[in-house]
Amino acid sequence: MTGPLPAFDAHRRLLFTVAYQMLGSVADAEDVVQDAWLRWSAADRDDVADPRAYLVRVTTRLALDRLDSARARREAYVGPWLPEPLLTDEAADPADEAVLGEEVSLALLVVLESLSPAERAVFVLREVFGLPAAEVAAVLGRSEAAVRQLGHRAREHVSARRPRFDADRATHREVTERFLAACAGGDVDALLAALAPDAVLLTDAGGRAKAALRPITGADKVARFLAAVIPGGVSVPGLRMVLTEVNGRPGVAAWTGGEPLAAVSLVVTDGLVQQVLVVLNPDKLAGLRR
Repeated sequence: MTGPLPAFDAHRRLLFTVAYQMLGSVADAEDVVQDAWLRWSAADRDDVADPRAYLVRVTTRLALDRLDSARARREAYVGPWLPEPLLTDEAADPADEAVLGEEVSLALLVVLESLSPAERAVFVLREVFGLPAAEVAAVLGRSEAAVRQLGHRAREHVSARRPRFDADRATHREVTERFLAACAGGDVDALLAALAPDAVLLTDAGGRAKAALRPITGADKVARFLAAVIPGGVSVPGLRMVLTEVNGRPGVAAWTGGEPLAAVSLVVTDGLVQQVLVVLNPDKLAGLRR
């Protein structure tokens, strides 16, 4: 029997992404990967023909076990709930990008929250990672016919609700740069020029920071809210705001005194900002420390 670590490390990034897409939480995903490691290190690995399939199966089941408690916590959440943001690397290896890609965007993870646990598992495993129906059926303990039915419902649901990303990376970055400059300057006119008429702003603070307790809809309201809130913050000592990559897309991250302050992800459609997703809850910014 070979040591457990090399085989596990070869799939660690994949396992983290599966767990993260299932749970929308960096901390929970890391806990699941740690639990998967404990299962793997204790397993009789000589009987495991396909380590990747085995580890994905274990990780998915562990994530499913956590979903109910995670959803119960969200029912009592203060204000809008958003997934935990994750900084991704613009210069990442193409193989890593294939594991992440736009399928880990905050906007899509919001949509996945509205699926049932089984639908979410099928969508992540089938649509994102391309696992065959037979393998997904083995993970969930269901028939292949049931998996195909779950997959069909999940695809229809996601297709109807997921935002449309039509901007290439260069355009998305350029729009994000203009948005950041307008916010930092408190320039309402520049913000209005960057926002779609029906733009929506969601701020997730969980009661831990100042934020809007309900979605703000309409370019004028969004622009005025941002212009009123951000300029005061720009003068905070030690504040650092950088254009970076958040969940596979150009976004903005902010730190103060070396601690994460906020992460901003934008949905850009037709060259305009359709959604502004802002995470301020300090408990949900572990992904900015990774």
